[in-house]
Amino acid sequence: MHALPVRVAALLLLAGCSSQPPAPEAPAACVAESGQAYLGQPASDATLEAIRRATGAGQLRALKPGQAATMDFRQDRVTVVQDAEGRIERITCG
Repeated sequence: MHALPVRVAALLLLAGCSSQPPAPEAPAACVAESGQAYLGQPASDATLEAIRRATGAGQLRALKPGQAATMDFRQDRVTVVQDAEGRIERITCG
């Protein structure tokens, strides 16, 4: 008869010892100013990766003229807009 309350108390104590999962890290914020030196350069894979690293962005989106893009804001994304010749025209974050 006394065993049930003891078991319940033991389970409650053990449940209190469980650890919480770590909070997810916030995505790295993009800093567009750090990539402005690449304006006018050809949008090669190597240049695009260099822009991603320079801006601290976790994701890169490269857009060609007339290409559709979502309007959602992502603080960890750099957007590189190319002109008709494939040169980098604009670098923004979001």
